[in-house]
Amino acid sequence: MMSTQNLLRRGGLGLLRRYTTIAEPAAVQDIQIDHFRTNETNPINHDKKHLNRFYKLPNQVRQKLFQHGGLPQNLLSQFDTFFENCILIREPALEIISYLKATDYSRPVNRYVLYGENGTGKTLTMAHVMHYGLETKKIIIHTGWIPDWFRRPKEIVLSTKKQGFYDLPVDAAAFLVHFKHQNSELLAELDLRLSKDYEWSSREQNPKGSPLIDLIDLGITRIKFSCDIVDAVVDELKILSSKGQCSCLVFIDGFNSLFGTSTELRVENRKLVYPYQVTLTDTLLKLTKYDWSNGAVILTLDKLAVDRKAAESHYPHYLLGKEGFEHLDPFLPIQVNDYSNEEFENVMDYYRDRKWIRNVTENGQKELELVSNKNPYLLMKFTGPL
Repeated sequence: MMSTQNLLRRGGLGLLRRYTTIAEPAAVQDIQIDHFRTNETNPINHDKKHLNRFYKLPNQVRQKLFQHGGLPQNLLSQFDTFFENCILIREPALEIISYLKATDYSRPVNRYVLYGENGTGKTLTMAHVMHYGLETKKIIIHTGWIPDWFRRPKEIVLSTKKQGFYDLPVDAAAFLVHFKHQNSELLAELDLRLSKDYEWSSREQNPKGSPLIDLIDLGITRIKFSCDIVDAVVDELKILSSKGQCSCLVFIDGFNSLFGTSTELRVENRKLVYPYQVTLTDTLLKLTKYDWSNGAVILTLDKLAVDRKAAESHYPHYLLGKEGFEHLDPFLPIQVNDYSNEEFENVMDYYRDRKWIRNVTENGQKELELVSNKNPYLLMKFTGPL
């Protein structure tokens, strides 16, 4: 058996193919529930007895929550390949869900911060909690990978409402489309109404008492006003939630990028625009304050969100900086670690069940464990297709 050092020196991924054979996915079929699965698909009922097992995310829930983004593309590809959307039930998600069940929603919102090394599964943990929010009929306010706003800008224009700020109107309209798709049934059921008049032009107004959904539709169709309308929607949801007319869960992935300097936003004369100069940044900071109630805020911090090359630490104080830390304080930090031994074994058994790896020896599995260091992303990479 070749040593791990020699394996890596000679091109680890290629030689690992000797120990892991990639095969075509198994056909969809009804199978007996194995030790690494649970047939409990409702996250409201997930507890310690389901820990370290996979549960199926129903296709209609995946379409409802993630049709317009929110999950890594390589994970979505794996879902499609395996003909099922399976999420591993992990300790951080169960911890947040238990806190949400015990929350006194008459008090100001609690902020939960998921942090950890790259590739440990912070986004997927947040997705599990988001599914819980859907099942408990919470209004979901979700933004996917925030750094994309600053690194892959679709359009940037000078704000007409906030002096010295810049709008990202296309991204704001996409946010509204995502929000409407996730909450369409609940918005219709609750019949939420505006608390004041909004005037956007001489011909376009949203009077007090009109449906909130009309304001959202205007922001989607009139992209010129989308950033200001996102700001208005956030204000209205905070008011409505505090009055008890709805309950909101906020999810923001890569939150620390709002306090960073990594940006590709440029305006006239190639001048750089930093995140703190963007109106959407100001809106999200307003949303994550604790000046409203009947909700909760779940955030992820990531080294890749602030620096594409290398950040020195994954801890909240470093990634948020002084300004970001003071903005969130007090908050509850929840660390997402690499797989435990049991999690790693169950993931490998799941891959075997899907015929994704086959004929893997005990030594081959140990090599995978050493090379990946039980990091979820690296394990997915090393067992990926050729």
